[in-house]
Amino acid sequence: MSTPAHSTESPQASAPGTAVGSRSPIQRRPRIALVGVHGFGLVHLRNLKRLLESDAIVLDAVADPSPPDDGTVPDGTPSYAGLDALLAERPTPDVAIIATPLQTHGPLGAVAIDAGAHLYLEKPPVPSLAAYRQLVEHADRHESAVQVGFQSLGSHALPAIEALLGSGEIGELRAVGAFGAWTRDLAYYARSRWAGKRSLNGVDVIDGVVTNPLAHAVATALRIAGARGEADVASVDVDLYHAHRIEADDTSAVRIRTADGVPIMCALTLCASESAEPWVTIYGTEGEADFYYTEDRLVVRSSNGEREERFGRTDLTENLLEHLASGVPLLSSLADAGAFMSVLEAVRTAPAPRQIPDEFVDWVGEGEAARPVVRGIERDLARAVRAQATFSELGLPWATPEEPLAVLTLPGGDAVAALRRGERVAPTLSPRPYLHPVRTLGGITVTDHFPLDHPWHLGLGLALQDVSGTNLWGGRTYTREAGRYVWRPDHGRITVEAVESGPGTLRLALRWEAHDGATLLREDRLARAVAAGDGAWRLELKSRLEAAGPVSLGGPGSNGNTGGGYGGFFLRLAPCSRPVVMTPDHEGEEAVHGHPAPWVAWSSTFGGGDAGIVVAAAPEAPQDPWFVRLAGYPGVGSALAWERAVELGGGESLERTFRMWFVDGPITADGAAALVADGGAA
Repeated sequence: MSTPAHSTESPQASAPGTAVGSRSPIQRRPRIALVGVHGFGLVHLRNLKRLLESDAIVLDAVADPSPPDDGTVPDGTPSYAGLDALLAERPTPDVAIIATPLQTHGPLGAVAIDAGAHLYLEKPPVPSLAAYRQLVEHADRHESAVQVGFQSLGSHALPAIEALLGSGEIGELRAVGAFGAWTRDLAYYARSRWAGKRSLNGVDVIDGVVTNPLAHAVATALRIAGARGEADVASVDVDLYHAHRIEADDTSAVRIRTADGVPIMCALTLCASESAEPWVTIYGTEGEADFYYTEDRLVVRSSNGEREERFGRTDLTENLLEHLASGVPLLSSLADAGAFMSVLEAVRTAPAPRQIPDEFVDWVGEGEAARPVVRGIERDLARAVRAQATFSELGLPWATPEEPLAVLTLPGGDAVAALRRGERVAPTLSPRPYLHPVRTLGGITVTDHFPLDHPWHLGLGLALQDVSGTNLWGGRTYTREAGRYVWRPDHGRITVEAVESGPGTLRLALRWEAHDGATLLREDRLARAVAAGDGAWRLELKSRLEAAGPVSLGGPGSNGNTGGGYGGFFLRLAPCSRPVVMTPDHEGEEAVHGHPAPWVAWSSTFGGGDAGIVVAAAPEAPQDPWFVRLAGYPGVGSALAWERAVELGGGESLERTFRMWFVDGPITADGAAALVADGGAA
């Protein structure tokens, strides 16, 4: 079975460089040759005309196997069928701009460098990491300057973002996310033989959403995170798909970890319902900012409120010419493309993208204008970025299935829940095992994980926000000192040391780890599942926590957040409508939340139909209040530390046992009481 995401570990070599070295500065109007006058070459032609009008350059010649279209090239400009023919008849230009098909960038760039030219190379510079290293070495040997066409890196917003982080307004950088939702029709992929290919006649092309159309999103996110060279990237995970009938990817998730530990999550598609301006989000500990890089627009959200700023941009061709004249640094040098090339290499070496099944795709338009829309893709992209999770890890129905650690079944063999190890959960979400999806016997999924509102909510499980200073819940930590939730580097994890499974049972040996890796608790967790009458099944979840040393089990409530004392058992419910929450004597969120009761019941309409859930209070602590959320999001929990932390000495233990019923169809208070009264025995 194919793996859900492909990973690479980048070599920790020093980043290569490209420098002009001892070559003389260009003090006259530089002579420019443009190779490629169609496609993106037309953009360069418009820019070169602007520079010609200001008398900044000489357009010496153009080259393309197909003659230029009428009116696109200034009158009198020599035109050749290829770069070799141009170089054979004319003096070497000062700068060659290569705007040709992806797979030709490297060979044409090498020819131009050999002739003595400096280089402007369209993105991506080359289609493999090996070719990149060869080109870097080639340019260094000839002392040729090479600019790569990531135009967004010329935005004046980038130094402003650096200053924003330096000012402390949004705190310290904790993550970067890139969101790109564009559309591409059939004509886009019919325009050339190489469009949408991973290779052509045995030559790498890698023309996918990550490496070409939305490559700027990736390159900009890397730059903001401080990753320029190969050595700045520690790892890359890719999860590649396509809705078009092409070789390359058109809908992909890419997770990058920099050498400094900054996570970068890119979620990109060419199959959106409509095209939107892509953006890169800078997540700080005290706020965040969205950089709409095609518009040079920055939206900042902090305790000071929200504001929007617009910036100018330095043209990369002009920047290259200034570099050659006076030595100003290149804004997008070949050396600084090493981090991006590490991502491209992960895409190149990954298994072929998975076809998104037709049942999840709508086609709009007719003829060559027809294009696919992956249903709900905008929300899926947002979830991926927020949770730093791949599509496979999100469990999207069209993504490669992620194998669960184990499956919980009834004694008769019916599968009712999957156990997730949680080891790939983002560190700031406090990785831990959990059950998801949990289903009724009729197949209705009642749990959720990585929801957009609280991506650290993970199905059905146990978690605490403050275990002797370690956050094992995920997200921000509520502290008494600050009197609010704050981002802190305090996240731990719950690791699975052993698992035993059998008909109707799962048993886990778990270790609760502090943020520094120390053992806080060891847990024996036992799940038993049995049928409970017509249309229902019962889950008994028993947990025994043993302290490795003196430990405090707390949370927001014990740290001063009145009414927010969640922590312990928690069930994040799937999106639903018409929810009703009740106990034997009360109904509604306000009446149930924060109060103990023998049981709590939830009834609502989920995506697959009506279902009810009943949770009985732990007999070891019947006075633990219920934590319920209905209006903001659907969730039910039992509060272990509602107002005061539970203190355990080394070797001491704490036990909690929860029985819960999952019922097809709505549940009433009388029905819930009946289930609890008879124990739900088969």
